[in-house]
Amino acid sequence: MEMIADCPFAATLATRLRGSRDDLTKRWLDRISARVRLHPNRVFPSEELLDHVPLLIDGVADYLENPALAITGEIPVIAKAMELGELRYAQGFDEHELLKEYELFGSILYAFLSRTADDIDVPCTRGELLTCAHRLFHAVALIQQATTTQYLSRMKGRIHEREERLRAFNRTLTHELRNRVGAAMGAAQMLGDIPDLAEAERRRLFDVVFRNVESVRGVLDNLAELSRLGTSDTRQQRHVVLPAAAAEAVRQVREAARRQKVEVRVGDLPVIEVNAAAVELALTNLLSNAIKYSDPSKERRWVNVSAQLRAAADGAEEIIVQVADNGIGVPEGQRAHLFERFFRAHSSSTPSVDGTGLGLSIVRETVEAVGGRAWAEFPGSGSVFGFALPCRRASDQSVIPNEG
Repeated sequence: MEMIADCPFAATLATRLRGSRDDLTKRWLDRISARVRLHPNRVFPSEELLDHVPLLIDGVADYLENPALAITGEIPVIAKAMELGELRYAQGFDEHELLKEYELFGSILYAFLSRTADDIDVPCTRGELLTCAHRLFHAVALIQQATTTQYLSRMKGRIHEREERLRAFNRTLTHELRNRVGAAMGAAQMLGDIPDLAEAERRRLFDVVFRNVESVRGVLDNLAELSRLGTSDTRQQRHVVLPAAAAEAVRQVREAARRQKVEVRVGDLPVIEVNAAAVELALTNLLSNAIKYSDPSKERRWVNVSAQLRAAADGAEEIIVQVADNGIGVPEGQRAHLFERFFRAHSSSTPSVDGTGLGLSIVRETVEAVGGRAWAEFPGSGSVFGFALPCRRASDQSVIPNEG
């Protein structure tokens, strides 16, 4: 290390690196955008975050020029690297994408070193050149370590939280399944043991069996869907036009709507291609919730499905789908937790309503898996649950002619 402490070649290379940092930043941004499912405007979604990259390059240049300037946790460049780890966690990067980002960063800097070395008219031994390359590698590794450590720290916290919630969910699920199966078995046993039951009582017991078995099946279906989230390649999934996906979701909740006397209305939906599995699953869960939490005090109970195309923040178009109802709504103090797994807003006020608190979390995770987002609004009466999905291709941004 001492042999290049005052190396003119290292100092000149560091100066060139600082002078090219804007170009190197653009190269990094372009290559990240090409590798991850993010629009370039979201890779570094603010000018402040975009300014991190030149600062990281300055940190590498400082270390390359002067080995006494060790890259430690006390210097600003490490703080910026940790902020980058926080951002990547919030954006949902996986570990491979995070490591790939720094692999790209390192390759860009090494390519710069290779291009620049022959143009620097300063005496330099091969040993000094190799030491410069090693110092460049070491600086990138330290910065990557800071980013990765922050990212993994947040991931560890998330895993711990999920473990705690999973244990609570297991207790809730076991209790609910035991109650449902017990009720169904009790009613079935009475049907078998009492042959001369009146027809009305026989129908009542049959309905108890049917409703509880149907509830158990719904729980198992939700668990199956939850286990599949994030494991399949959405590019290989089936795509249909939005009205067809909405029609299938309505078909799946038709019987529940009839029992609750809820009218399900579907507006004039844009004829645009959507991911069939994602939209059908999201709509089915939103419609099912709206039906379960309909307001029994209202003579007319309804759920309305609507959709529209809208420009997104990054300039692309997205499809907005909303499910509005005139149901009992959600207490204001519980709205912030609606899309959390296992959370039930009305567990105490409506104990007769079946549910495990998975429906809305499935909606959120499903639409996020295909690049969208989900939310809830409360206009004063009832509820509005919505989700947005990006248009699949540029050609999807115009309405597809209806071939029916």
